[in-house]
Amino acid sequence: MPSNPERPRRITLVRNGPLLVEGPVEVVDDDGAVAVSRRFTVAICMCRRSRSYPWCDTSHRNRSKLPSDRAAGTDCPAADRSAEGDHR
Repeated sequence: MPSNPERPRRITLVRNGPLLVEGPVEVVDDDGAVAVSRRFTVAICMCRRSRSYPWCDTSHRNRSKLPSDRAAGTDCPAADRSAEGDHR
């Protein structure tokens, strides 16, 4: 799915939540599997807790904090990895 060269895609980082990407999108997993969404905005799971991965199903909200998360002060361990679904 080619993107529009006239305007870059907008990606929004949500603290302790998903990555919001203007759609339509294709997500290629590390094993090469491709997931496609034609929605105008897609929430991509960053914590891998979603039962519909790569799409966010808000599982990051419902899970109890891991010990490492408590120390870091975050509910979603992947949310702080920016330095390194139900697709709503």
